[in-house]
Amino acid sequence: MAGDDTRMLLLGAVALFEPVNGYQIRRELMSWQVDQWANINPGSIYHALTSLTEKGHLTRHDLVDNGRTVAVYEISTGGRAELERLVTRSLQAVDVYNGVSFYAAFSLVPLLERPSVVQHLSVRLKNLERTIKELDAAVRVNARMVPPHTVAALHLQLDKLRSERAWLVEVLDDVRSGKLFFAGDAPDWAPAADDPGWQMDADRKRYREMLRG
Repeated sequence: MAGDDTRMLLLGAVALFEPVNGYQIRRELMSWQVDQWANINPGSIYHALTSLTEKGHLTRHDLVDNGRTVAVYEISTGGRAELERLVTRSLQAVDVYNGVSFYAAFSLVPLLERPSVVQHLSVRLKNLERTIKELDAAVRVNARMVPPHTVAALHLQLDKLRSERAWLVEVLDDVRSGKLFFAGDAPDWAPAADDPGWQMDADRKRYREMLRG
């Protein structure tokens, strides 16, 4: 689902920071190190933005800013629906051998309202518990039918799933108790004074004025 993960991250980044230019999206995603864990080629980001615009998921505005033309993006209604679909599926579904989709979706949970996060993560917890039970049973049944190193590898996957279950229970407690902020909440965290995000925020305000103008 590499293509879906890329689409989800790009739509999510635009939704978080819109209106935002392509360079800012690329810089932000690279600060998340998506080239390492999501296998996104930095050079492909501009092409992906164009593709999402052509599909109607993004709206592009060519603005003249300080004497130069800048492509500025906003997410469309259809793009929000697609983003919601991708995030919902990736938060709820458990892939035993690949967690990239979940990591990508979890990085975007500030876009969701608290009840939705509780719902999606609760579904994931149930799916996770079912997967652990099924894999554990399979290991027990096949322990004498496969090579020992294969059994050891399956135990590694079980340990990872059990560790995620313990982590997920704690995260759900934090979500319910208000320790994490979501859409509609007042954030209790701010980036460092020299973080590029402050310039992005200033540009966003200027872009909004230009779009209204």
